[in-house]
Amino acid sequence: MGLIKIFSGSEILATSLKAKLEEKNIVVVVKDNNQANVLPSIQNAKAIELFIQETNFGKANPIIEDFRMSI
Repeated sequence: MGLIKIFSGSEILATSLKAKLEEKNIVVVVKDNNQANVLPSIQNAKAIELFIQETNFGKANPIIEDFRMSI
């Protein structure tokens, strides 16, 4: 059992999906590779990635699919 990536995209969309999953008591791990705060000369922000436990995928998949259809 491990983590699986369920989303990669903008911070706004990642935050929205994370909130929907957490409403159903699904723990979400956020990986933010944005180095803009460390190195201000870097202007291109990288995508935010969301991960969940594999065991929660069955419960999370309908929420993820509804979210993807709404964007």
